[in-house]
Formats: sequence, structure tokens, C-alpha cells
Amino acid sequence: MLELGFIRENRTEIIERMSVRNLSAKDLVDNAIELDQKRREAQKKFDDLQAEMNQISKRIGQLFQEGKKEDAAVLKGKTASLKEALHPLKEEMASAELALREVLYQIPNMPNVIVPPGKTDNDNEIILLEADLPSLDSNAQPHWDLAKEYNLIDFELGVKISGAGFPVYRGQGATLQRALINFFLSEALKAGYEEILPPLLVNEASGLGTGQLPDKEGQMYYVQDDDLYLIPTAEVPITNILRNTIVKKADFPIKLTGYTPCFRREAGSYGKDVRGLNRLHQFDKVEIVQAVDPAKSYQVLDEMVEHVKGLLRSLELPFRVAKLCGGDLGFTSALTYDMEVYSAAQQKWLEVSSISNFESFQSNRLKLRYKEEDGKTHLAHTLNGSALALPRIVAALLENNQTPEGVKIPKALVPFTGFDMIKKRQQ
Repeated sequence: MLELGFIRENRTEIIERMSVRNLSAKDLVDNAIELDQKRREAQKKFDDLQAEMNQISKRIGQLFQEGKKEDAAVLKGKTASLKEALHPLKEEMASAELALREVLYQIPNMPNVIVPPGKTDNDNEIILLEADLPSLDSNAQPHWDLAKEYNLIDFELGVKISGAGFPVYRGQGATLQRALINFFLSEALKAGYEEILPPLLVNEASGLGTGQLPDKEGQMYYVQDDDLYLIPTAEVPITNILRNTIVKKADFPIKLTGYTPCFRREAGSYGKDVRGLNRLHQFDKVEIVQAVDPAKSYQVLDEMVEHVKGLLRSLELPFRVAKLCGGDLGFTSALTYDMEVYSAAQQKWLEVSSISNFESFQSNRLKLRYKEEDGKTHLAHTLNGSALALPRIVAALLENNQTPEGVKIPKALVPFTGFDMIKKRQQ
């Protein structure tokens, strides 16, 4: 959520920058400024009345000491009328505050000045291509066929148990999944992150804190009886560890990582792009989260991008890095880099990670502040990234590494899998 002071002081710049998102934000911004003015005016009237009441109360005490009970009684009557005048002001303030918050929740983060214009992912800017594309023979299979042939993933069994988009990993497929999780966590710990194992259900305050609510409410699974949401990413519970906290500047950077299953309704998704592991309702992901000194957040963003590059290099996967255009930028992000791996059998690039700097947008919602040495508090900057999302990584590993003898396992993963080749089932 953008800070009100920032909105008041940078109205024109915000409106101009939001156009990069293909959003006309003038009405939202002006509405927020107007509601804030109403709230501030009501607050001033309330404070003035409260100050007047305090002065009268003090005078009443003096009159009683002087034995002027009748004069004191007159002032008491005035105090009662002032109290009555406070009630509508309280209601006016509460109404303006609620309306203001609803408007602020509709205003996305302001894109960084280097975010390119564009409407869809086709307009994203490819800033790095590190790809030695594998050459597969004519018999190469997509991962969903390989998964069936090698008995790694049972999509039909998942439909039986839950429905489409809930695959069942088994045998070496389950081992590969666990190996990737352990590898990603191991690398995060080496990089100085603290491991977190968070809850998989969160309350509304947590969803609001990181910006999933109200923006992505329709994409989250909701448990109505308990008023809880299944997490779409570990970002939500891990970042909310810091909600309503004031940390010391010396505590930065705060680096947290965690593995969780993730749950997304993916409403409206259909067609060939959702086949196999390409798009799921439940999937596994390791997330990295940082809260940092605002002056260093873009340096940290670069470091997080390098961390994910290192994971992909270790997995020997061809990849590219895309800077998201305004139309593809997430609601809460000021700048995002997507990491995509090449799926050889599908002959397409698959997004496997998004690394974002939210600047103070999330921390303003979270009330995450840090204290300077002089005692003043400021909003921290928050960042997060997938490191990594597993389904499309598994898809690329299976497709790119298929051989007549089986599917080769990258060397970096062998200590975690215990095998270097996925071999065909015995008939």
C-alpha cells in the first residue's frame, strides 16, 4: 500500500508511472487524497473539541476549589453538549478511514522507473539468455508421457483422489521432488537464510499484509467455517512473521526461507498450457524472503537474482531472465525479474521463479518498521523470490535429460536423490 504522505506529495508522478501498468490511476489517487482530507478535517475538529473539553474540565476543577458551584454546573452542561458533538465526528472519521483504506487497497505499487512499458508477457524484456538448448531426437517425449512411462507422477490417480491439478508423485518421482526441496533449502541456508516451516493456512490479516487480499482473493482457496485461506505461496506466512514489528536497523538484512506446498485455484486456466506439470492447483516451492534497509533493497534484489541463477546453473538447465513489463507486473511489485527454463520436448520457455522488490508497499500494510539510531522509525523494504518452484523444474529436468537409457540426474542433485539415473520400469 502506498503511503498517504507519498501520494499527497507525488500525485502527478504516481499517475504518470501507473500508466506503465496500463492503468488510469487519476480517479483512485484523487479519491484517496480527497478522503484523506475529509478524515484529517474531521480529526482536527475532534481534536479541537477534545482540547476545549479538557480546558473546561480544568476550569471546572478550579471553580469547585473557589466554591463557585453554580458556575461549575454551567460549564458541566457545556461539556455534555461537547461530548454529544464528538460522536458524529467519530463516526465521520471512522467512515472516512474505512473508505480511504478501501481505495488505497485498489492502488497498486508504483513501478520502478526501469520497468518497461507493455501489456502482456510478450512485452517483457529479456535481459539475459544463458542457454545451450539440448538437441533431442525425434522420439523425445513431453514430461507427462515420461512421468507415466517411468512411473514418476500419476496424474489420473490425482484426479481420482482430488481432481485435476493435484498430481501424485511416486517412487523416484517422489524422491526427485524431495531431493529438489532439500537442495534448494540447503543452498538457501548456505546463503545465510533462516529456515522457517510455517502454517499452510493464514487469516485475512496475513493475506492483506502481503497484498494477496483483496487483489487475488478469487485465486485463493477459502475455508469458510474457519475464515482461513490456503496459502498461494510461502511468502504470505513467512513475511507476516514480521507484521506489526519494529526492528533495529542493525538487524538488516532479515533473510528467511521456507518450503511449503502452495495452493492456487487457477480459475480460468485451460488449454495445452495447463497440461502435465505446467499449471497446478497444488505444487511445492521453496521461497526466499528478505526485509532490508531501503537504501540497499535494489542491491539485494540483484543478489537474489544471482542466487536463483546459481540454482539453475547447478541443475544444468538452460535459462533466461526477463524484466517484467508494466502490464505483466504483479500488483504489489515495483520491479520483478522472471526466471524461465527451456523445456526441450515442449519447445517453450517455462517460468520457474519471480524475484520482486516491493519497496515499502508491503511493509506499509504490514506495519513493518525499523528504528534508526536516533530513535526515528521508517518503513522497511521487503523482497521475495521463488528459489525455486518445483513443477516446471521437474518438467524441464525430465524432458531435457531424457536418453535411451533413462533420465539423467544433474550432478548437484545426486547427493540428494541417491541415484544418477531414472531408469525405465521393469516389464
